[in-house]
Amino acid sequence: MFLTKDEKGILLLIVRQSIESIYEEFPSLPEIDYARHPSLLIHTGCFVTLTKQKQLRGCIGYVTAHTPLAETIWEVARLSALEDPRFPPVTSEEISRLLIEISVLTPAVPILNYNEIKIGTHGLILDEPDAHGLLLPQVATENRFTVNDFLSALCQKAGADPFLWRTKFLNIKTFTAEVFREEQHRDLTGERK
Repeated sequence: MFLTKDEKGILLLIVRQSIESIYEEFPSLPEIDYARHPSLLIHTGCFVTLTKQKQLRGCIGYVTAHTPLAETIWEVARLSALEDPRFPPVTSEEISRLLIEISVLTPAVPILNYNEIKIGTHGLILDEPDAHGLLLPQVATENRFTVNDFLSALCQKAGADPFLWRTKFLNIKTFTAEVFREEQHRDLTGERK
């Protein structure tokens, strides 16, 4: 897509600092040299996924954004740690054991046929009047989904019948994502390996 190795590193650092400053009184976004890293000024959707011991601990993001990527990633990092309704807020003791994955999204494009969906490339957005959901591209890969499995999982995530996609053509959009994560793994004590 468009991010350099340095820019990915900066975004990972922003997420780490955002999470580590959750329980500080005056947290603030680190200084960024936008002249050297103009991609961090782009307004684009992104998600932050947090895992602990290879288990999901939080994942929140935006499909589109109204602030520069660096600011958006700072915000969604905090939301992932504190506001994911599937989990209790991350505690200060857990922070050092969290691993970070970032997904920077391309704009979503409506599909005309389910055959357009490419496993390993596309993420999916379901946008029906009574059902809304999103699955990142890596969800299909990690779970070894077929297109049918991916569509069913999307419907289920949206709170709809998993086989709704078989009964009518749904308003689904695809997007791609540049996905990257921290390279260093941490053991149970929080020490870097």
